[in-house]
Amino acid sequence: LQENEDLQITPYEKNLDFWRQLWRVVERSDVVVQIVDARNPLLFRSEDLENYVKEVGEEKDNIILINKSDFLTYDQRRIWADFFDKQKIRVIFFSALQGQKANEELEDIEEDVASSNPEIHDLVKKIDKVEEKMSQLEKKLENIKTQDGDWDKNCPDILAPEELIALFNTIHKNPKKVTEGITTIGLVGYPNVGKSSTINSLLTEKKVSVSATPGKTKHFQTIYLQKDLLLCDCPGLVMPSFVLTKAEMILNGILPIDQMKDHVSPINQLCTYIPRHILEDKYGIMIPKPIGIDDPNRPPHSEELLLAYGYNRGFMTANGQPDQAKSARYILKDFVNGKLLYAYAPTDYVQEEFHIFPERQRATRTYMPPQEKRATRLPGSAMTEAEFDAIYFKNNSADAYARGRKNMPHVRPVSTSTSSGDTVYIAGKSSKGGKKEKKVKLRKQFAHLDQH
Repeated sequence: LQENEDLQITPYEKNLDFWRQLWRVVERSDVVVQIVDARNPLLFRSEDLENYVKEVGEEKDNIILINKSDFLTYDQRRIWADFFDKQKIRVIFFSALQGQKANEELEDIEEDVASSNPEIHDLVKKIDKVEEKMSQLEKKLENIKTQDGDWDKNCPDILAPEELIALFNTIHKNPKKVTEGITTIGLVGYPNVGKSSTINSLLTEKKVSVSATPGKTKHFQTIYLQKDLLLCDCPGLVMPSFVLTKAEMILNGILPIDQMKDHVSPINQLCTYIPRHILEDKYGIMIPKPIGIDDPNRPPHSEELLLAYGYNRGFMTANGQPDQAKSARYILKDFVNGKLLYAYAPTDYVQEEFHIFPERQRATRTYMPPQEKRATRLPGSAMTEAEFDAIYFKNNSADAYARGRKNMPHVRPVSTSTSSGDTVYIAGKSSKGGKKEKKVKLRKQFAHLDQH
């Protein structure tokens, strides 16, 4: 397929130990949750894994948790919910980052209350206990209501951590469980989609190590979220699937940016996704516009963006040129982290209608200083019309029609002049040779002084 269809296979995990951990997670889980990135859910979803879960046990449930859903608007989430409804797949919209921020704000408020007035702090604790009992009663009521009913339609709202925990408690309807009396939730997904961050947002304190580098979690971990709810975090595994290019894998965070060898292809791909005015607004730069016969509306090339960004940020090499490789790493990390936002549309939806970019926010720059123009100019690029005219029509000498030649080699002028006032040139030894003859004569003239 790679040779015939011009497709690239993802660099899936070839270490059997990692796959054994996935098999163990699937075997001991009642519900397998695939965590995918909201900007491109179909790339991170593995249908083969869903089929394998059903082969291991028909009583096991498959769910897709769309993390980083705060990158999407409500309308975009509704489109994705309708798309998965048609395929009869249950999805949950969640944002681990929002959940962590909410937990941190709650902790800060509790610390302020405890430090200001201990009595109020004790009262807050009592209220928390009452709320906990109320939530348990609500859970029992929900269980009674949903015993006969099944899931019907996906909701486009982003769930809070408390709502996600309540959903995990009630999601597995089958009485048959791997561990008696405990619902085990297995979290599976690609590297860097936010599995560990999701667990941390569900807990009041940080339990699982998190890193922006793909593949931080090396072994599966089990954490009791409640007495009857167990979370199981699996290491990030790249499933075998086909994508168009390696540049796509870098842009989607599958391949580490710091280890890439070619930065031109990913940046060119990024420039086709993000319009020119968005890049200029985001970084406050002026990307050189196409000249000559180039299409004025074409996306910027990688060199044009990287030279402008590197000069603006001061990333210069020893030769005094903008450092393109360093600039590329910064821009690609902004894309992966969502600072440069691009969301893929479902297969049955038009991409241009799904993700609409905002209009230009900053005023368009019309003047570029000469130093910046020289630094951001592409090597070997064509001259502009103004530059060509300045060179071609430049008047080098005011006496272009003067009689005689003044740049003849081995010819020196003689002081004699004609009646018209023109200098006469005669052939002979060059002035350089004449100087040598003069030096020799002076040596002979003062030779008697050297004898003393």
